[in-house]
Amino acid sequence: MKEKREGGIDAPTRHSIEWQSEAFYDKESLHNEMERVFDVCHGCRRCVSLCDAFPTLFDLIDESDTFEVDGVDKADYQKVADQCYLCDMCYMSKCPYVPPHEWEIDFPHLMLRAKAVKFREEGASVRDKVLSSTDFVGSMATIPVVDVTVNALNKNSAFRGLLHKAGVHKDATVPEYHSQTMRRQARSYARELTPEPANGTTGKVAMFTTCYGNYNSPHLGEDFFKVFQHNGIHIEIVGKEKCCGMPKMELGDLESVARAKEENIPELLRLVEQGYDLIGPVPSCVLMFKQELPLMFPDDPDVARVQKAFFDPFEYLFLRHKAGKLNTEFPLPLGDISYHVACHLRVQNIGLKTADILGLIPDTNVMAQQRCSGHDGTYAVKTETYDKAVKIGKPVARNVDKQGATYLASDCPMAGSHIAALSSHAEKPIHPMTLLRKAYGL
Repeated sequence: MKEKREGGIDAPTRHSIEWQSEAFYDKESLHNEMERVFDVCHGCRRCVSLCDAFPTLFDLIDESDTFEVDGVDKADYQKVADQCYLCDMCYMSKCPYVPPHEWEIDFPHLMLRAKAVKFREEGASVRDKVLSSTDFVGSMATIPVVDVTVNALNKNSAFRGLLHKAGVHKDATVPEYHSQTMRRQARSYARELTPEPANGTTGKVAMFTTCYGNYNSPHLGEDFFKVFQHNGIHIEIVGKEKCCGMPKMELGDLESVARAKEENIPELLRLVEQGYDLIGPVPSCVLMFKQELPLMFPDDPDVARVQKAFFDPFEYLFLRHKAGKLNTEFPLPLGDISYHVACHLRVQNIGLKTADILGLIPDTNVMAQQRCSGHDGTYAVKTETYDKAVKIGKPVARNVDKQGATYLASDCPMAGSHIAALSSHAEKPIHPMTLLRKAYGL
């Protein structure tokens, strides 16, 4: 007889997302499952500090007539789902009841199901459609001259007041746009190198620029090229790409995620077949190809092959380092670095590879902050959730201020900017790859 125990101690396993089944969208079935899971969460409450989804749930329960889940109106269940930004931290770091435990709790994917049902029934607001159309907005906002106008308007208080009325908080940090995108600049960085395979890597990578990297942080392209080339790794930009689909997934628009997959996977697979490994400068986009698309399309061999070839960039460099293929001659020390570990990086289960690489630099002290920034894509931008994003991010900002480090770094540029806006840190946030390039003196 199998021993029963309160919580699981086995490594979590993830079931595929049955989003193409009609049963997935059955509202009664959804509410029954939400009631079951919420009842377990109510008795546990370990995740209360992670995001506002759990305080929202527990407040609904504690303010009900019965003080139990059965006292909560099922119409209010969506209020919980609306606060979940699919960071996966509850699943990967807190919940003792995830599969293979018999209760099989997958809170974030249940919230995704609720979002998908809501999207199918109600669609999305104009604001949410625009905010989640990062590829379209980026391509429009980076037209020469238009980019200057957009950036100026985003700094204008009167215009931000109008945006606030449209649902974008007036105090939210919004990114700048650059007509000289990463894709346009990359041609000048290209250099042919002979790849040398090592430790499961081919030594030849193609970088999926991501919407944010391409339109909002194009300078990262040169940093990545310089560092990878300095380490004998051939690097180039993926020939063509669309948004990875993460913003649409967070909205519950899974059909749009599928359309993005149909555009991206063939191009990425073509590169894999030519011997390329794949990387991306933003953890959320890397996670999309490493986890979410494989769970949405578990029977697609092309998705599986792309998944196997996708690496976090510092994970890639660390694998090369373990094989003795990383240049560890760093002429410039960096001093103290306050390093925020993005949630979508933490849930990749690769450890703190960015901190490990930066820690190789002499006279450099990396102080990792393993707590959510509260940004999560559009959550820290919307008027109805901005204050909650600030509340979630303030503990990280306080730690940054307390540490007084020379640099504030995060693998996620959006998280870094949000933390910087909440802290008194004098320097702008910086990507760890930019720091690595600096240490190399490149």
